[in-house]
Amino acid sequence: MNSSRRSLLMAGAAMAGAAAVGFPAVVRGQSDKIRIGHLTPLTGFLGALGDYAVLGIRMAEDEINKAGGVMGRPLEILSEDSINPATATTKAQRMLERDGVAVLMGEISSASALTIAQVADRNKRLFMSIGARSDTLRGKNCNRYTFHVDIPNTVMVNAVGKALLRDNMVKGRKFFTLTADYVFGHDLLRAAKSFFAANQATLVADELVATDVTDFSPYLLKIRQAKPDVVCSNLAGNQVTNLIKQYAEFGLPFPIVGFNLNTADAWAAGEGNLSGTWPTVWHHDLGTPGSKAFVAAFTKKHGKPPENHAWIEYVSLKMMAQAMNETKSTDTAKLIAYFEKQVEFDVLKARKAWFRSWDHQLMQEAYPFAVKPKGKAKDKWDFLALGAAVPAASESLEVLAPTREQNPCTMA
Repeated sequence: MNSSRRSLLMAGAAMAGAAAVGFPAVVRGQSDKIRIGHLTPLTGFLGALGDYAVLGIRMAEDEINKAGGVMGRPLEILSEDSINPATATTKAQRMLERDGVAVLMGEISSASALTIAQVADRNKRLFMSIGARSDTLRGKNCNRYTFHVDIPNTVMVNAVGKALLRDNMVKGRKFFTLTADYVFGHDLLRAAKSFFAANQATLVADELVATDVTDFSPYLLKIRQAKPDVVCSNLAGNQVTNLIKQYAEFGLPFPIVGFNLNTADAWAAGEGNLSGTWPTVWHHDLGTPGSKAFVAAFTKKHGKPPENHAWIEYVSLKMMAQAMNETKSTDTAKLIAYFEKQVEFDVLKARKAWFRSWDHQLMQEAYPFAVKPKGKAKDKWDFLALGAAVPAASESLEVLAPTREQNPCTMA
């Protein structure tokens, strides 16, 4: 772990304590704080995203505490590197048993989120899964104690799919996919296959790619030989960055699109390398007043715009604080009942969001994005062009999501 990440985690408790300064009455003891266990990858192929996740949740923590905390008590976020599913399980259990956290939040890896959800289920404690996208987490592996904030794989596929259909890039086309070889990628490939089959496209080949692969030349040679109409990425984290860079270097003539991309990975690829259409849950160019205010405050504090994982962690902690304040409780059963009432939350988008009661998925807008023409970027973070929100304003927020009939979620 690099020094900045170590410093960030070591400073966590101090930051929360400093934020509590100014609370009324006597000096509060440790027991007065509402502790929240926050797990996110800070190393490995998702580490760059986890860095932004910590910055986002810390910013929300600071704002909430300065405004009086939750029920007059300060929040204390305990952030740790989840690293892998086994470590995530151990740390989640320890946070509940030793650290006395009220709820668990965070995660980006779908594999780790699954194991944390199992810990939450065993302990009957709430887990807000913030950045994991696999359909199976809110499908056959759903449980009553887990809520899901990020858009699921099916929504990402459908968000990009609408743009591809508009551009006549699906019907009769041959697709070659590259897929991350873990639960998230496998799940995303299933969603992609369903989309291709429903829209008369052909999947001519798929290659599973281990998460530690950095050299994509063997896969690029296979693509060259296959001569597909479209190349599609079902990769994650810095896998996407490495693919994009090397794809541009190879100069392959086939258009490339993707069903998953986070802005930190796009930024790392650099202007001139990325092309095609991709999905996102949020982008710092979004023009709503709330989003603009968040971007301005984050940029002033950190000297760079927020990545989508900074935004999603920020709004997730705000949602959790709202639930605790309105229920006047940190009790798991009361919080679950509150979220299941489908209360609306301001997530800094044009439309408010709410959790479905039966699979605990947050219903919200998503967006396709493309790449600005070369030379149009104002800075190194400005080369992405955000598309119109989907679903459209006239459509239900559920139109792109799996239906009850399509989703095998059954909660006890």
